[in-house]
Amino acid sequence: MKPYWFKSLSPQWRARLMRVGFNLHPAFRATGGRVVLVSPDFQHIRIKLPLLRRTRNIVGSMYGGSLFAVTDGAHPTMLMSALGADHVVWDKAASIRYRKPAYATLYADFRLPPGEIPEIRRILARDHETTRNYTVELKDKEGVVYAVVERTIYIADKTFYKQKNTGGDKCLASPEDDPPS
Repeated sequence: MKPYWFKSLSPQWRARLMRVGFNLHPAFRATGGRVVLVSPDFQHIRIKLPLLRRTRNIVGSMYGGSLFAVTDGAHPTMLMSALGADHVVWDKAASIRYRKPAYATLYADFRLPPGEIPEIRRILARDHETTRNYTVELKDKEGVVYAVVERTIYIADKTFYKQKNTGGDKCLASPEDDPPS
């Protein structure tokens, strides 16, 4: 939950705080990546993954775990910021395709397509839950793609999600309704 004063800040300051928060979070820091940009509308996040001693594997190229881990959390964070606290957002699935070994600093740009948030709101109004697929490419500064990550994000109304996971309203069954053992 965001502190009450967070909403009173300008969009630029909120974006800066989100960038700093990402970069200070121990799990994200462990990936070796750094958030270098969060747009004021929270629709774009850019991450830099340098080739360092701790991101390098035994043969000197970028460790695959760093490539995969650095993509975790950006889309859910952007969606939570856009949709608000009355929604549940989490990674449901992810996969990575390695194209070539990386021997340089890589960058990943996470973007929400134009019209994505209104479309999600329409689907949630009708179905109360949805999944969205996002693809992120890890590229060098010349734009050469080294890996492609696909993430499936689950989104639901918080009330619906709680009812779904607690069984909703349970009906009372009589003992004679139990199946024979």
